[in-house]
Amino acid sequence: MIEILKFSIPALLVIVVAYVVLDKLLKADSNRRNYETKLKQQAVVTPVRLRAYERLMLVLERTTPTTLIVSAFDPGLTAMNFQAKLLDTIREEYGHNASQQIYVSNELWTAIRASQESLTKLVNICALQIEPETTATGLAEIILEVYSQSENIPVEIAIDLLKREVKSLF
Repeated sequence: MIEILKFSIPALLVIVVAYVVLDKLLKADSNRRNYETKLKQQAVVTPVRLRAYERLMLVLERTTPTTLIVSAFDPGLTAMNFQAKLLDTIREEYGHNASQQIYVSNELWTAIRASQESLTKLVNICALQIEPETTATGLAEIILEVYSQSENIPVEIAIDLLKREVKSLF
């Protein structure tokens, strides 16, 4: 009996040590493979995400009231027609880039949506302040005046949030 214990105890110890060592090696190898897979995925996803951030930055820059008015301005339009043109331009800009939301945080996308909604509201509120037959110039002046007096501008908030999110990637 003692003879059997002399051989079986060391054999059991060798088996336990071998199991522990192999288990750690297999876990380390699995972690390494997972890490390599993540690196490969990041190599593919990061450029796509950066392009999404770039496109969203362009949308935000194009829809600041000053840029939007300059790009959509037509002096021959009435205020009502100019309002419609501005609203169509806003919808188009955001509509073409709605798919980019899958690459950004929910917080950023919410800020971008808020900037769109506030810009639409700004255009509509300013249009209500003047007669529909006023020229596009009159509406543009009111929009720019109200915009310049605003304190918390959603477009600028979204731009700042976007910049911070991009910086956090690196």
